Amino acid sequence: MDFSEKVSRYALPDLGNFSDPHLLPMFNNMGPNARAPAPKQQANHGPKTHTLEPNVTGTSVLGIKFKGGVMLAADTLASYGSLARFREIQRIEPVGKYTIIGGTGEYSDFQYLMRTLDQLTIQDDIQDDGHAFHPNSIHSYLTRMCYERRNKMDPLWNHLVVGGFRDGKSFLGLVDLHGTNYEDDTIATGYGNYIARPLMRKAYRPDLSREEAKQVLEMCLRVLYYRDARALNRIQIATITAEGPWISEPYSLSEDWSVGTIKYESSVKQTDYVFDSNNPKIH
Repeated sequence: MDFSEKVSRYALPDLGNFSDPHLLPMFNNMGPNARAPAPKQQANHGPKTHTLEPNVTGTSVLGIKFKGGVMLAADTLASYGSLARFREIQRIEPVGKYTIIGGTGEYSDFQYLMRTLDQLTIQDDIQDDGHAFHPNSIHSYLTRMCYERRNKMDPLWNHLVVGGFRDGKSFLGLVDLHGTNYEDDTIATGYGNYIARPLMRKAYRPDLSREEAKQVLEMCLRVLYYRDARALNRIQIATITAEGPWISEPYSLSEDWSVGTIKYESSVKQTDYVFDSNNPKIH
């Protein structure tokens, strides 16, 4: 068989006006001039770029309504795992003229949320139409953000306390990493939801003064400092009233561990063991 016969043997058939788009690729890959198939795009097997689990976290944020506004409180500790690593972290931020937000959980996610809200507020101010976001609007927006990220299996690992005051009405609400949300007169996140919340409910009343609200929150944070291994006695208090948002400088709560010393000494006396191999007894 000479060269011309070999070429004619592998030549493409005469397709005429045949133009079936499903079969043409098959004929194009026949014969000596067949084209190699295009390489398939490889999947990205690089490292995950979303938060798989919280690393640097803050613990409880407390919120309570008082006559004429809302007050939030949180400590200034951000723990790296179980290490009390960052001790001067602000976890309560103002958003616009009528809202303050406190965050529990992953601190980097909280920073991302605050930057997003800042950009939203700036874009709203640029309009210069006399409109400003209502605390309910901020609360609803955070709910949608957290629910969207939850559906992408890339949640924002935060529990957020939203406090606001506008048109003579107080607002206090919570949003978690699943987008679950509610409003109440008292709110606590983290370990404080189990320990501080009952104390706040017991102390709350509609005519609670600003000073009384501060005393309640300081008492609850002191209890959390005693009981929560991720808490610190250095705290910040924030209020939102008709005058606007205000956040205090960090300050330290007083502490008293004498009750622990008394209980320890009494327990040592009650269990003063004297070993006797023949007649073990306790004095």
